Amino acid sequence: MKDSAIIVEKIAFGIDTVAVVAIAAAIFLTSCSHSASANAPTAGASATNSAQSVPTVSLSPSQLNSIKIEPVGSYAFPVEKEAVGNIDYDEDLSVQVFPAYQGTIIRTFVELGAEVQKGQPLYTIKSPDLIQAESNLIGAAATYELTTKELGRAKDLYTTSVGVPQRELEQAISDQQTADGALKAARDAVLVFGKTDAEIDQMIASRKVDPALVVRSPITGKITYKNAQPGFFVQPGNPPAPYSVADVHLKWMLANVPESESGFFHLGQPVAVKTLAYDGRVFKGKISKIYESVDPNTHRVTIRSEITDPKNDLRPGMLANFVIRVDAPLEATAIPANGVVREPDGTMGAWVTTDRRTFTERIIKVGLRNDDHVQILDGLQRGELVVSDGAVFLSNMLQAPPSD
Repeated sequence: MKDSAIIVEKIAFGIDTVAVVAIAAAIFLTSCSHSASANAPTAGASATNSAQSVPTVSLSPSQLNSIKIEPVGSYAFPVEKEAVGNIDYDEDLSVQVFPAYQGTIIRTFVELGAEVQKGQPLYTIKSPDLIQAESNLIGAAATYELTTKELGRAKDLYTTSVGVPQRELEQAISDQQTADGALKAARDAVLVFGKTDAEIDQMIASRKVDPALVVRSPITGKITYKNAQPGFFVQPGNPPAPYSVADVHLKWMLANVPESESGFFHLGQPVAVKTLAYDGRVFKGKISKIYESVDPNTHRVTIRSEITDPKNDLRPGMLANFVIRVDAPLEATAIPANGVVREPDGTMGAWVTTDRRTFTERIIKVGLRNDDHVQILDGLQRGELVVSDGAVFLSNMLQAPPSD
């Protein structure tokens, strides 16, 4: 009986061993089946991306509609320098409008931002100097009128039987001439204040002074500053000026360029300016001044450009991008930017083909960029067929090939 129990135990152990082997074999076969299914290519396109092979993608006829193919060519890349700057008014065309004499503002005629013409009244002041000059004018006019009448009476008496001494007639002539000179001088003194001949004649006729001194715009432009209110006391040259007027059709752009690049810039060079406010719009100008000093903290040089702005779109303080071509364009091998793709590892790639159906990715080295073109420094030769639009589409297929 003991021998029989031993035999039964051995038989059971053998059966358990066979079962374990059978289960392990089943798991192995299932794993192999799943692996083979995952690696099977999708219908309509094939892709290879193993460590031992070059990444390649084959497209079906319908998938070819998603890309464009053209030969590697050349492009003239402009050699440019850029800098960021600020827009400002042209200080040479901006005038602070002070009165010629001190006084108190009586009235203002224009508001901030208004367009004005040369000679247009901006404000009036009550000037003691003007009042004194007009008083002298009225007195001189009265004296002239009196001496003229005296001269006429002396001439009448001199020619009649009554008669007057020759000396009295000559004195009357002298007094009248003196009064005439004084009147002319008084008129000129009032004219200096900006009064017209018609206004002077009116004051003489009415025997009343006009205390309002009119201050006019010296140029045609736009009111860029106003600090004028009735009752303010103003003096010549004592800031702040009541008004500032600027010709706004020409602006300044002040840009700071690195000291190491200052030698690229010269007076008269054309510049192109873009601002955040007008995306895509380019304002034209030229370099008008290169400042002599260098900022010791930033080691940058200030460059001033005159920018044409006929519609007065630019505003002082705006940030602007300054672009200038400093050399002749560089002719170089290039492809469209949509033909270049950045891979996850940071490398740049392009897709080349010989049969317009199978495409191979090639690592390239890029250089300059301008508009929609990228300079190719290494990896492609002129004349090779390359994907010019849709490189990202091919790279995505390499990672997860789409079905047709």
